[in-house]
Amino acid sequence: MDTADFDYRLPAAAIAQVPAEPRDAARLLVDRGPREQPAHRRVADLAELVGTGDLLVVNDTRVLPARLRLRRATGGAVEVLLLHRRPDGSWEALVKPSGRVRPGTVLTHRDLVVAVAEDLGEGRRVVRLSGGGDGDTDIDADMMRLDGHGEIPLPPYIHEPLGDPERYQTVFARRAASVAAPTAGLHLTHALLDRCRGAGADVVTVELEVGLGTFRPITVDTVEDHHMHAEPYRVTGDVMDRCLAARRVIAVGTTVVRALEAAACTGIREGSTDLFIHGDHPFRIVDALLTNFHVPRSSLLVLVDAFIGRRWRSLYAAGLDEGYRFLSFGDAMLLDRRWGRTG
Repeated sequence: MDTADFDYRLPAAAIAQVPAEPRDAARLLVDRGPREQPAHRRVADLAELVGTGDLLVVNDTRVLPARLRLRRATGGAVEVLLLHRRPDGSWEALVKPSGRVRPGTVLTHRDLVVAVAEDLGEGRRVVRLSGGGDGDTDIDADMMRLDGHGEIPLPPYIHEPLGDPERYQTVFARRAASVAAPTAGLHLTHALLDRCRGAGADVVTVELEVGLGTFRPITVDTVEDHHMHAEPYRVTGDVMDRCLAARRVIAVGTTVVRALEAAACTGIREGSTDLFIHGDHPFRIVDALLTNFHVPRSSLLVLVDAFIGRRWRSLYAAGLDEGYRFLSFGDAMLLDRRWGRTG
């Protein structure tokens, strides 16, 4: 497949700069198949669209304050975006400007010290955090350092400051491990989830640490040549059993799709996945998908294409025509695989 086939015109005015208030006031475009026009609802209406036997699956990862603004000894500014913590206590990170930060460089911000080690390519480095008057290297010490020095890393297309950092966290977020939010989940509230339960649906959680695999763009001409970076995930045996028993599994976000499908493909419930869902991927678990409108030429849009086919083009066109807001703080779509990959 040509990567150019996943391009579309996205006006800057269509990119949401602030989240909807309240969360579930975001608009919801409901796919009704290739022979019907989509319905225009609100996320708050989700409880009317689910029923007995449906299982909503959410990603309960929390976003780290992973962006560090540091300086070299010469005074030059360097930005470090922590991607994930390695078993030895070091971190894989994106460093900018990467060409000027060689292994052995020491970066600082007040009492925080970041030592740069191995060059992993593609702007990535291995780094290690220290400072604060101690030599602790455990994860609790690192989390304290991030709380004191880090920033929540909003996507680069969001230019408005976020008044409340919790609005880039889901209401069910638990363990801080991701560098981007599972954005479809940002629309949900505890009250809405309770209404879904009242309609007969159930709600369970999985974890996928949102990182480079999710947000790195496709830069090659052929989709199949794109390399997905691995991201840790966890799907308990109980959750998988409930998915297999459900009438319909509704994934809240593409990260949930990747976690569930990775676990189903491999039989491994906890590990790392570089699963790239595209083309004729044989979906084993997910029947419906609540998701935002995605960046052109992204692996997330390729996943949507695998899920419903080229019909995504008409749905995206309808969203733009109807004034839907796009990307991380934008509105949502509800897609159902029963309509097939047609249109």
